[in-house]
Amino acid sequence: MSHISCLDEVVKRDPRYAYESYEFVFAALAHAQKLLGRLEDDKEEEVDHHVSGPELLAGVRDLALREFGLMARTVFRLWGINRTVDVGNIVFNLIESGLMSKTDQDNLADFADVYDLDEALVDGYCIPVRETE
Repeated sequence: MSHISCLDEVVKRDPRYAYESYEFVFAALAHAQKLLGRLEDDKEEEVDHHVSGPELLAGVRDLALREFGLMARTVFRLWGINRTVDVGNIVFNLIESGLMSKTDQDNLADFADVYDLDEALVDGYCIPVRETE
């Protein structure tokens, strides 16, 4: 079964979240691994690729602001993401479907109330401005 058809099944089982939210969580995982120096492509066998819930949520916030800017909060609302635990629900839906893995220490509670989405995606947003010479 292809990755796309698997995601379709995940969305059918839990329609609270849009298909795009699942794709975004995959991208955010890769982004978080990159920020933390834990990419799957690293040739060193000793690199721990695991990302904790709060680490993933930091990647979610960073990638959302990079990709969507001030529209990030609106995009998340459209996708059904209203709290950080919603990202956790998406992750655990993916784990249940075999599309992501977890350690014995990982728990849905790791995603609960890590930050307020309005504060993280709207209130603290700054438009990066490059100084010209």
